Amino acid sequence: MSEEVKMHNDFFGDGMESLRELYKIGVGPSSSHTMGPQKASEIIKKRYPDADMITVTLYGSLAKTGKGHRTDYIIEQTLGSDKCKIEFNETETDIPHPNTMKFVVHHAGKTDEVTVISIGGGDIRIIGESESKPEKVYSLRSFADIAAHCRERDIRLCDYVEECEGGEIWDYLQTVWDCMKQSIRDGIKAEGELFGGLHVQRKAKQLYNKRHIDESAETRENRLVCSYAFAVSEQNAACSGKIVTAPTCGSCGVVPSVLRYVQEKRGFSDREILRALAVGGLIGNLVKTNASISGAQAGCQAEIGTACAMASAALAELFSMDIGQIEYAAEVAVEHHLGLTCDPVKGLVQIPCIERNAVAAMRAINAVNLANFLADSRKISFDLVVKTMYETGKDLSCRYRETSEGGLAKLYC
Repeated sequence: MSEEVKMHNDFFGDGMESLRELYKIGVGPSSSHTMGPQKASEIIKKRYPDADMITVTLYGSLAKTGKGHRTDYIIEQTLGSDKCKIEFNETETDIPHPNTMKFVVHHAGKTDEVTVISIGGGDIRIIGESESKPEKVYSLRSFADIAAHCRERDIRLCDYVEECEGGEIWDYLQTVWDCMKQSIRDGIKAEGELFGGLHVQRKAKQLYNKRHIDESAETRENRLVCSYAFAVSEQNAACSGKIVTAPTCGSCGVVPSVLRYVQEKRGFSDREILRALAVGGLIGNLVKTNASISGAQAGCQAEIGTACAMASAALAELFSMDIGQIEYAAEVAVEHHLGLTCDPVKGLVQIPCIERNAVAAMRAINAVNLANFLADSRKISFDLVVKTMYETGKDLSCRYRETSEGGLAKLYC
C-alpha cells in the first residue's frame, strides 16, 4: 500500500462526511486548484494576520496546471499580492499528494511552515493536524451495507440520507438546487470568448436556441441536455457566477443538466428533485470516501465518471427505481468511464472538460435506461467498480492526471 493510499484510508476511517462537504457552492474553475487553495489561504491568513511575507510553493498538478486553473490568482487575491510570493515547483516528486502546497510564513522574526493538500471537491487537509478531520455523519461507507440497511428497514436511499443528516439537509439541498438552476439560466444567456488564450467561444446559447431543421424528440433531448451542461460548465470555466461542485468544479455540469431537463419534461417538483440530489450525493460521497474525486489523483474518471454516476442514480430515484436498479445505473456510469484521462489543454478547464460534461450527461440517461431492463442480470457491484476506478487511477501515468503533459494537452497546437 502506497503512503498516499494509506493516508487516504487513515483519514477517512469509518463512516462518511455530510453531503454539505460534497455539494459546495463557489466560483470555479477548479475545486481542487482554486477552491481548495483559497480555503487554505484563508486559514493561513487568519492564523497569521500580521505576517510579513508568505511564500507559497505549489507542487505536482498544482504547479503544472496552476496558472491555467488560476491557482496563483486566487492565492494572491486571498493573501494579498503585496504579502505573498508564489513559486511553481514542477520537479519535486516526494510529496504526500499530487495537489500539495507549502506555506512558509515569515512573522515576528520567526518562520513557520504549513503543508496542505487539496484532495478534490474543494476539500483540503493540513498535514499533521488531525483535528482538521470533519465530522462523520454516516456510520456506513459501502453501498452494500447501505442497501442492506435500507432493505431491512424498507426505506429508500434518500430516506437514509435524511436519517443520517437530519431534516435540515433538505433546506441545504434546496439552496444547492437553486444555485444549479441559476447557473443554467445565466449560462444559456451568456456569449463571448472564454479567457485563457484558447479562443473558445461559449456554445450553450447556440445549442439552446438553434433548433435542428428536422428535429426529432431524441435530437431535442440531446440538444437541450447538452446546452444545460455547456451552460454550467462554461460558467465555471469563465469564473462567472457561482456553481455547485457535483462532485467537482470541472464536472459541475452533469448533474444539474440531467435533473433540470427531466424536471421540465416531466414536471417533477423541487421536493422530488431534492430527494434525487440526496441519492446522487450519497453515490458521490461513496466514491469520495472509498476512492477519489480528484483528477490529479485518479484522472478524469474520478471527476466525470463520478458525476455521471451521481446523475444516473439521481435520475433513477426520480423514476422511483428500486435500490438494485439505482446501483446498476451508477455502476454502469463509472464502469464506462474507467481509464478516462485528465489532460486539460494549457491547464484550462475548457478542452476537453466542457464537452465531457455534456457527453457524460447523455451517458447518465443511457445508464438509467439500461438499468430499467438489465439490473437483475448485473455482475459487477458499485463498490467493486469504485475500487477498480481508484486502482486504475493510481496506475495511470502522471501525464494523464491533470498535469497537462500528455494526451490532448501535449498534442494540441
